[in-house]
Amino acid sequence: MESNSLILSIVSVANMAILGVLIGMFAKMYVKTKAELPLGMIVVASMLFLHNIIGAMGYFTMEPYFVPETFPYLLGVGIAELIGLAIFLKISFE
Repeated sequence: MESNSLILSIVSVANMAILGVLIGMFAKMYVKTKAELPLGMIVVASMLFLHNIIGAMGYFTMEPYFVPETFPYLLGVGIAELIGLAIFLKISFE
């Protein structure tokens, strides 16, 4: 595996880890309160999780088709998502 694909996959896995924690937190909230907001957040987090699964699989399987010049843009999107999810997780713990 090329180092660019490995880096992109690591960022996707980190995003999935944070999303897994968020899904667990929202599931606990939903069980306690039966409110609709945590249920909606579970759906949103699950779709982002699916997005990252597809992205990570794409980095592994479609590596020969990636143009090296796109790496900074793909990495920027992944890191921006990672930062946003980390902030969201921090806020959710408060």
